Amino acid sequence: MGREFLTIIVPLLLPTALYVAWRLWFGRTLQFPTSWMWLAAAGLILAALTLVAVSLDFGGPRSGNYVPPYLDDDGKVVPGHVDPAPSR
Repeated sequence: MGREFLTIIVPLLLPTALYVAWRLWFGRTLQFPTSWMWLAAAGLILAALTLVAVSLDFGGPRSGNYVPPYLDDDGKVVPGHVDPAPSR
């Protein structure tokens, strides 16, 4: 969850947080039009949906062992693949 927070949530909220801090630092009042609030809410909802989709799709372990691409003895590239897990 930490990696997703740093790569999705922080880049989404950091510009807004810096803008608000800058406005408050110089004593100006903040006047957000309603459209900006709707855009911010939509961005947060989309970020949350992305986190849910990533955790559902990529979160679980896969069966088998991933073998990365490698060069064969003949100099040919063998593409990466997943070997089936050994049966018990």
